[in-house]
Order: sequence, then structure tokens, then C-alpha cells
Amino acid sequence: MKVSKHNLKKEERIALILDKLAEYYPRVKTGLVYDNPYQLFVATVLSAQTMDEQVNRITTKLFSAVPSITEMSRLQPEELEPYLKSCGLYRQKSRSIIAASRMIVEKYGGLIPDQFDELIKLPGVGRKTANVIISSAFGRPALAVDTHVFRVSKRLGLAEGKTVEIVEDELKEVVPMESWIKIHHRLIAHGRKVCHARKPECKICFLNDLCPDARERGIN
Repeated sequence: MKVSKHNLKKEERIALILDKLAEYYPRVKTGLVYDNPYQLFVATVLSAQTMDEQVNRITTKLFSAVPSITEMSRLQPEELEPYLKSCGLYRQKSRSIIAASRMIVEKYGGLIPDQFDELIKLPGVGRKTANVIISSAFGRPALAVDTHVFRVSKRLGLAEGKTVEIVEDELKEVVPMESWIKIHHRLIAHGRKVCHARKPECKICFLNDLCPDARERGIN
């Protein structure tokens, strides 16, 4: 039997949402394929406005040809661009990846930084990319907010903010730190499978009895 949210306190409702997400998406991780922090850094930069599956097709050939950050730093953008042509914004990403690679080699001895404040200094690296690297490459608590996380968390009433930064802070308030990495992947999975941007499938959603947005749509 589904639990009606109408008489629940906000904390109770959120706890049930987190439990159900964990139940339905128990084993979640990034869809990007990588073997080391360098590869994850490149793949995450490429993933902006590009599906993970397409990024993986690109990086399979790219990492075979350019296996290290040092070799990447020696390229010119026009040498990298042919590998990235099937990726959105490939010219801009080529420039950013090479500029960041040179900075990593010169300033960090060829090692991808593991601190947020250092990562966001790199060309092409914003909050989401930095948090993905920290959580997935280094296994430290971080909560990356991409378009799926932003949309789904607001629909579910986990956050209300109008910016990525505010939503990230709000999620950190209601999600236990040990679950930050998992909730990122679970909200992405739910956004891709059920809670689509244009036509969310509220009628079949296992969270529709707990979701404020579904209630507004007349589903629960």
C-alpha cells in the first residue's frame, strides 16, 4: 500500500523518498567509463550536453591515442578536435581540455587535483565536474548537481533553489553525507527513466504519492 504524504512532516516525506530511491536504484554509478582520474576528468568535461554513451565511444579511441595527461598537454586543439567531432561543443571542449591539461602538468605535477577549490580553477571545470571528480575519482563525499538532479530534486520537494549552488546546499542539508554520492546517481537514474524533463511519467512513478509536483498535476 502506498503511503500518503499529506499527513507527513517534510522530514518524514524526504526520508521515505530517499529510502524508495535506494530501493529502486540500489547499485548506481556513473555511466562514464574510465580507469583513472585523468580519464574521468576528460570524460566529465566531454559529458556536458552529450550523452554518456557517446562520450564512451569517443574516449575509447581517444585514450588509446592519448593515454596520459602529459601527452594531452602537448596537443594543439586542432589535433584533438577530430576525436571529439561527434561531441557537442567539441571545439570549445578541445581548447578547455588542452588548457586544463597544461595547467595540471605545470602546476600540479601531472596529477588531477582532488580539492574543489583547485579543480574549479581549471578551464572547462565547473561545480558539477569538480564534484563528479571528487566523488567518483577520489571517493570523497561530494554532491554534483546536473540538469537531472536539479530538475528531479525540485519536483520531489527535496530542494527549492533557483540555482545549482542553492540546490546543492539544500540537498546537503537533507541528505546524509554518506549518501551524497549515491543520491546524485539515483536522481540521475530517475530523471532518465521516469521523471523526464518534458513528459514526466507520474502515473507509473513509484514516488508519485510522495511528490509535490505529481500532486499539482493531479496524479495523487
